[in-house]
Amino acid sequence: MILLDDVRLTLASEAGAVNVLRGVSLQIGKGETVALTGPSGSGKSTLMMVIGGLERASAGSVKVAGFDFAGLGEDALARLRREHVGIVFQSFHLMPAMTALENVALPLELAERDDAFAAARKTLAAVGLSSRARHYPAQLSGGEQQRVAIARAFVSNPGLILADEPTGNLDGETGRKVMDLLFALAKKSGTTLLLITHDRDLTRRCRRILSLADGRIIADTAGTRPGKRRR
Repeated sequence: MILLDDVRLTLASEAGAVNVLRGVSLQIGKGETVALTGPSGSGKSTLMMVIGGLERASAGSVKVAGFDFAGLGEDALARLRREHVGIVFQSFHLMPAMTALENVALPLELAERDDAFAAARKTLAAVGLSSRARHYPAQLSGGEQQRVAIARAFVSNPGLILADEPTGNLDGETGRKVMDLLFALAKKSGTTLLLITHDRDLTRRCRRILSLADGRIIADTAGTRPGKRRR
């Protein structure tokens, strides 16, 4: 699902060039659950943006879902994300003027699918929010907003879910419930899950744990059984 070879990213700054990623090589298979950890500034979010096609690598090879990013323009990358990649952000990123149902249906509407709202209703039901379909984000709790964001990420049945600190704005118990849901959906659909988190218990629920420091992967270790919460 993900194949990176010697990926590097250098960004310009007032102080000069900054080497954010320094030769990342990585392979993640279909259906794997992988935690990406490391201190702030290590390049975790940048690496996830490169994998999602939101940031171009300066050098190296990036392949996702069988597509080589080197041969794709911005429109093609957008289509790839729409069809193959779901992204869950810490800050939800819901459209405030749209209902929960409209937010979930949006990716399918952009793809001009006739079943956009039918699929959105089914996915909202899967995250337990059928009764909140016509509510706007401001009328939902933080946990409900994140469940809407998860539904939006899964509605197109992507092969890959990228989640960047998805429980960072939630209290502990709500965060645990949201992550139980995320792992359950990923397992049911056979989706690859790449998760950025600082939560050690959450990290150990993944099949693999990747540790990033100074733009390099310094460790690749095993977690516990995928999705299992430690007691």
